[in-house]
Amino acid sequence: MSMAIPHLTGRLAPSPTGALHLGNARSFLLAWLSNRQRGGRLILRIEDIDSPRVKPWARKATLDDLAWLNLDWDEGPDIGGSHAPYVQTERLPRYQLALEFLKQSELVYPCDCSRSEIAAAASAPHEATDGPIYPGRCRQRSARSATDMDPQSFAWRFRASHQRRSWLDAIAGEQSAVVATAVGDFIVAKGDGTPAYQLAVVVDDYEMGVSEVVRGQDLIPSTFRQLDLLDALGWPVPAYMHVPLMIGADGRRLAKRHGDTRVAWFREAGYSPEQLWGFLAWTAGLVDEPRVVLPRELLPTWSPLKVIRQPSVVELDSILRVLDSLHR
Repeated sequence: MSMAIPHLTGRLAPSPTGALHLGNARSFLLAWLSNRQRGGRLILRIEDIDSPRVKPWARKATLDDLAWLNLDWDEGPDIGGSHAPYVQTERLPRYQLALEFLKQSELVYPCDCSRSEIAAAASAPHEATDGPIYPGRCRQRSARSATDMDPQSFAWRFRASHQRRSWLDAIAGEQSAVVATAVGDFIVAKGDGTPAYQLAVVVDDYEMGVSEVVRGQDLIPSTFRQLDLLDALGWPVPAYMHVPLMIGADGRRLAKRHGDTRVAWFREAGYSPEQLWGFLAWTAGLVDEPRVVLPRELLPTWSPLKVIRQPSVVELDSILRVLDSLHR
């Protein structure tokens, strides 16, 4: 039986930049289990500020896939709730207020070092694209100096602190780093105020009352950045849990190059949610051998201590062999 934890609020936060893949689904499963076993409230949020990469069809497709997979949530763009809106592009004034506070506090400065870096900052960074530490060429500028600059020519960069940030991750273990030396100053918005991933996520999690964040281990560097932002804004820190990735034999995140691993492909090919979850639960370490299962059937035995800590190496052929062996 689950035990309700006062004020436990989690979130599922897909980005509609493409189809939902098995790796995304497994991360959402672990977030769902952690929340539901303890009677928490779960919010679905669409992170669509990365406008060049957003696909018009992907939002509905993701919602359809999650519903087919038998995951549910208590608030979201499809059902409403007290923390609406649940789509980032409908929340822009909220991010601009936070940015104004950072400007007034001289915690950000205008940086015109690289247009490509500014464009890339809208996306959630990943291990392969996190980039080198910013060398600080523009750090001496004040926020006020942006008055004479073309907003299209620069981005707002946050002054990373020299404080050590630490947390005990229920899956990834103890994490600790000095933000300025580990990840350096980072972009929080374009010159016109359009938020980057780091700022938008921090504002959303705070305003939606999110107290637990479950996401991929490739976003651990982002957590250090977000801890700096939370401290600067005077906001409480959620509990963080970073789950292992699913990767191909080449060591890279599971993606199109490894074959078609879209949830929709398996659905259209006639596989059931129970078969997919059986495979994903097994690769995550939640069951000892592949078997058909639905998320609610995993709740009684869920524990983050069961989750494997290393990435799961998979290939499409091996996935299909396992799925074809599973029958209800």
